[in-house]
Amino acid sequence: MLIRRIASALVLAPPVLLAVWWGRPAFEAMIALATAIMAYEWARLCEGGRIGLAGWALVAVALAIVSVAIWFGATASLLAMLAGVVIVHIAGHAEGVEEPRWLTLGVGAVGAPCAALIWLRADAADGLATCLWLIATVWATDIGAYFAGRAIGGPRLAPSISPKKTWAGLAGGMVSAGLVGWATALIVNEADVVVLVPLGAALAVVAQIGDLSESGFKRHFGVKDAGRLIPGHGGLLDRVDGLITTAPAVALLSWLAGRSVVQWP
Repeated sequence: MLIRRIASALVLAPPVLLAVWWGRPAFEAMIALATAIMAYEWARLCEGGRIGLAGWALVAVALAIVSVAIWFGATASLLAMLAGVVIVHIAGHAEGVEEPRWLTLGVGAVGAPCAALIWLRADAADGLATCLWLIATVWATDIGAYFAGRAIGGPRLAPSISPKKTWAGLAGGMVSAGLVGWATALIVNEADVVVLVPLGAALAVVAQIGDLSESGFKRHFGVKDAGRLIPGHGGLLDRVDGLITTAPAVALLSWLAGRSVVQWP
């Protein structure tokens, strides 16, 4: 399993990083594709392994949110998200989806992080640095948590949701994410190590919340993986669960401060 995970990561990482570096239109195309796949996986889970009209409505709404984020910006994408919640909720009830609230939740779970990434990368001055730091932080969190958890073990973090995750793994993820912040501060002129190290560690916790939330979502529907797209990882939702929470968090912090987090303080 570990070999397959590493092999998949080695295959996927270069095109992802290239798209992030390239910017538009490559980055936007990648996010649009990821949005469609994530929405599809979410809908299939909510509809018992199939996808009906309501599920396709979720896919269309998620793509619409990203399109609005690309062409009209963050505020417009938030309005599109609110409209999308109404559309998917109505479609779920009309189709008779057993638990339409879960399908409706997918509007935010998929639309928010994807729109946030579009908005963050659109910053001409710091978008590239911010997105690379964010993605590296989430990857480092996963890697640090995996190896620290395996090496140290100890008390379980949330045994009823994800039995294999430990507090030691969380600590390892926080340390790894903090190291990414330290490295970023050395490379990016505007970045401050005093900011990015603790912020990276905090984002590791936020990423873990995303991971546990997605695990709880899958456990509710009695499945292990959201899909089979990526060998050793499962579906795309399984691979990017940390970004589901961290991307909106970083976008919100940047918006509140009026500048990218890599420019703090």
